[in-house]
Amino acid sequence: MTLRLLDQIDLPPHQASGGFDHADVHAPTDRLYVAHTANDAIDVIDCANDRYVESLPGHPAVAGALVSEARGLVFATNRGENTVSVFAAGDERNGFKIGVGVRPNGVAFDGRRGTLVVANVGDPAIADSYTVAIIDVERRRRTAEIQVPGRTRWAVYDPANDAFFINIAAPPRIVVIDGGAPIAIARQYEVPAGGPHGLDLDPATGWLWCACDAGILIAMEAATGRVLGDVTLSGAPDVVFLHHQLGHLYVAVGDPGVINVVNVRSLSTKEVVATEAGAHTFALDRKRRKLYAFLPGSHRAAVYSDAD
Repeated sequence: MTLRLLDQIDLPPHQASGGFDHADVHAPTDRLYVAHTANDAIDVIDCANDRYVESLPGHPAVAGALVSEARGLVFATNRGENTVSVFAAGDERNGFKIGVGVRPNGVAFDGRRGTLVVANVGDPAIADSYTVAIIDVERRRRTAEIQVPGRTRWAVYDPANDAFFINIAAPPRIVVIDGGAPIAIARQYEVPAGGPHGLDLDPATGWLWCACDAGILIAMEAATGRVLGDVTLSGAPDVVFLHHQLGHLYVAVGDPGVINVVNVRSLSTKEVVATEAGAHTFALDRKRRKLYAFLPGSHRAAVYSDAD
């Protein structure tokens, strides 16, 4: 057994539909931030003691949280008002918001330059609304809006290639934006499976891991887009996180409600762990080798340790 259930943390009941969405951990303060979309809030968990701390209101239809440990910042995308929130870990109520495109979702951050990329889901009824917003965080302003060929999903930044990678659901591809000149699409990689969704990067190997709605996990070379292999998943995935020291990639599959644990060295499924129906998101505390799976039906966080 790879994942062992340690605990369950009660979180505030849902005030509306929507459940939870993307989450991230700020290791220096042991604070986990999860988008509680149903409550227009970000819930905070103390990872050192596995307890709920507080909820941060004022994030309409919040879609996700991303942490920059280099800058000590947290970013949250607010689909309900087309903004991104920026605040310091540990000083969450003194942040600010920046207007972005239509229905922001995925985010990636270049901590050296302070460039934030916000992938906007868009609206089919609004022309040219599939875009990526480029934000200068220090100046608190949007510097560019880049058209992309379809609905965006998640995004990552790769320091080695100085590039942002953004998943596009259809046509299935990854668009690449140059970190040094984020004003246009630099190139595109075709993805050989429908619905690219979750995305992560292995900095040690330079591999991108792209989880697709077709139930396939694709490994690609970040520098070239060359397909290196694939793994069959338990269903349509959402959030993925890689623990590259362990060589484990975790993939949340909301239907039937499992986490696929993938051995990235052998390109094989190591374990499938039942969570709860609809549980499509989780967070990874790499420091403690713990996963927090967010259970929408019972508004809890299930805490697992990776014992391998």
